[in-house]
Amino acid sequence: MVSLKDLKRISNWLWEIPQNFRSDMRVPARIYALEDMLADILSDRSIPQLINGTTLPGIVRYAIAMPDCHEGYSVPIGFVGAIRTLDGVISPGSCGFDINCGMKLLKSTLTEAEIKPYLENLATEIQKQVPAGLGQGRPVKLNLKEIDKILEGGAPALVKQGYGEKEDIENCEANGRLDWADVSAISVHAKDRGRDQVGTLGSGNHFLELQRVQEIYDEKTANDFGLFKNQVVVMIHTGSRGLGHQVCTDYLKIMIPLMPKYGIKVPDKEFACVPFNSQEGQRYFRAMAASANYAWANRQLIAYYIRKAWQNILGASAGSRLTALYDVAHNIIKKEQYVIDGKETEVAVHRKGATRAFVGQPVLIPGSMGTASYVLVGQKKGEEAFYSANHGAGRTMSRHEAMRRVSGQEVIKTLKSKGIIVKCWSERGIAEEAPMAYKNVDEVVAVIENAGLSKKVVRLVPLAVIKGE
Repeated sequence: MVSLKDLKRISNWLWEIPQNFRSDMRVPARIYALEDMLADILSDRSIPQLINGTTLPGIVRYAIAMPDCHEGYSVPIGFVGAIRTLDGVISPGSCGFDINCGMKLLKSTLTEAEIKPYLENLATEIQKQVPAGLGQGRPVKLNLKEIDKILEGGAPALVKQGYGEKEDIENCEANGRLDWADVSAISVHAKDRGRDQVGTLGSGNHFLELQRVQEIYDEKTANDFGLFKNQVVVMIHTGSRGLGHQVCTDYLKIMIPLMPKYGIKVPDKEFACVPFNSQEGQRYFRAMAASANYAWANRQLIAYYIRKAWQNILGASAGSRLTALYDVAHNIIKKEQYVIDGKETEVAVHRKGATRAFVGQPVLIPGSMGTASYVLVGQKKGEEAFYSANHGAGRTMSRHEAMRRVSGQEVIKTLKSKGIIVKCWSERGIAEEAPMAYKNVDEVVAVIENAGLSKKVVRLVPLAVIKGE
């Protein structure tokens, strides 16, 4: 077991487990956290999983855990690891099952006061327009040829068909499409699972929220981003649904028996990996890209239906227009360049439950249900964490434990007492995602800002929450 005495303090916001802690570690492990947060982080398997992540062949500098980290499959959720493409591996478990689970933020030109008379109807209409929940899909299933177009074309493929605007693509990571995607690398079963789920919200912590800008920390950047006090925005949190989950499952099954062939030893089979440049590694990388394209298309179509709901309730006036601030992934693998040991090096950055945070880029950090969310902006010092930030608040208890401690009705009653409208098809889903099950998002974001990885721009608070189950 790892204890607090095993951690070396680098700063008030950063801790390190030295490489000599365990003989198979290839690099140190680093944790961004306040000292007060470490008890929670050390209470589950997050840190042992992070240490296991340091053993991945080709990993450089250190394996990183963000302040929202918690136990996951293989590495913890909240993991960042950069692995050399030349002689390193690629690891599906270090990307995650929900490939390109991510955030999209839409801006309105209206204030809370202007929206308030319509809020209940607006939330109801959005819930009607966007199917939500485990396995939930749209009434019409796409055929495999149509799915292939989305897997290859991403969000731009939908915009070309009229489901969005040019600025949606301009204000999206990778312009909503990874061009190395290969539809032939995805199984028919995975495609079939995605046929009716484009434009749908998943279960668990996925949500839609109507929010208002409560506080502005950086007036200039807020102005540049088109954000102002009391403005109403819409936050979308979902990913590649059953398709992405199936892709990860398929490739774990392929890679686990292949590791002896490549002479790869890992501490746990959950860390299944193959050389990045192997045939199997490249095939997964192309399948991951296609799944990421599907997720961007999913959020794009959800945005289309939110805009439709918006107009149905508010009318088609200019004042009711919704524009995209940004769309960013937090379960993805990307090739990037960094100076490692004085040499420009290409690495495959595995971000699992971590969001890209390039300099000047909007960084979208959702809170737990009913609590605050944030928009930050990437900073130069973020290079220390491969330009990454946390992806949310982070769980402190399991979904089962949350349901044991609180009922969905209690959570809904508490949120309503705060003036927050809740739309959900299942009270169980509400209980699983109760705010008490998560860390304090304000503290988590403070770590990221004080460590210099991203800078706070605005704080958002919810007006209405729409969830699946």
